[in-house]
Amino acid sequence: MQVSVLGAGSWGTTVASLCSRANPTMLWARSPEIADGINRDHANPVYVSEFRLPAELRATSDLDEAVSGADLLVVGVPTAGFRDVVRKAASTVRPWVPVVSLAKGLEPETLLRMTQVVREELPGHPAAALTGPNLAREILSGQAAASVIATEDLALAGAIQQVLGRGLFRVYLNHDVIGCELGGALKNVIAIAAGIGQGLGVGDNTRAAVMARGLAEITRLGVAMGAEAATFAGLAGMGDLIATCMSPYSRNRIVGERLGQGVPLEQVLADLHMVAEGVHTASLVLELADRHGLDLPICRAIDMVVSGELSARQAYRGLTPAGHEADPG
Repeated sequence: MQVSVLGAGSWGTTVASLCSRANPTMLWARSPEIADGINRDHANPVYVSEFRLPAELRATSDLDEAVSGADLLVVGVPTAGFRDVVRKAASTVRPWVPVVSLAKGLEPETLLRMTQVVREELPGHPAAALTGPNLAREILSGQAAASVIATEDLALAGAIQQVLGRGLFRVYLNHDVIGCELGGALKNVIAIAAGIGQGLGVGDNTRAAVMARGLAEITRLGVAMGAEAATFAGLAGMGDLIATCMSPYSRNRIVGERLGQGVPLEQVLADLHMVAEGVHTASLVLELADRHGLDLPICRAIDMVVSGELSARQAYRGLTPAGHEADPG
């Protein structure tokens, strides 16, 4: 089976690396320099330069070349550019080829999940989402991890499972696409909250409380939107939330931690050099919550922090260590 992965960020590169060990795999990169580095040096010189990639993995900066021969299309670009890439691929991709989304977020203008975007731009193509506690660097280093492939068609999910699962990377099936995609998107907002706590120096008890109450908020919104509550207790919910809130490699946690340290958001994002989906998702979550008449206080506080209405310390007022409560700003 020919696999094409669109997006050569850390996660797209990781998934392409996994697939290439058993199937011919092409990785599309916007940058010719990244594609050349993968082909020549078997390394992604920008995102995961410290890891050697399989010699079998090929890369290109030509989207048509990447898409035209695909039997399975995997899309790993950030949500802001997701629709544009899928729309451009539509003229080249063969009929009925399944499309798997790696993006964990919501489309800013429409609030759609990425599988919904796929269905709009590629009607007739089965859509699925891969999500879970998947930190790229740990997987590339050979550590065990588990993920979920979410699609209503479990026969299709089983076929994709055989392609994506490899070695210590286990892939489980789930029919609750709404819950799996929302879990992956909304946990990024809670990870910013947990990161702020780390930056402010709050205790583990405090961060655990934020994570637990954050999971409750995610679950309430998910159920209101048609998801199953049980999904949020699994890999796509609690599992992904824990990894994203606790790992020093988590972009959203890093954003929160630096905000807690007093670094302006613009500087945080400039230093990150990668997309932290939670920054943009915070306001989108509140739009969805308002539609369903829900109050999500943690998500609301994080939206106020990233929009500049509230300082990170003000968001944690009453939860910071003694002697740190004052905030004249």
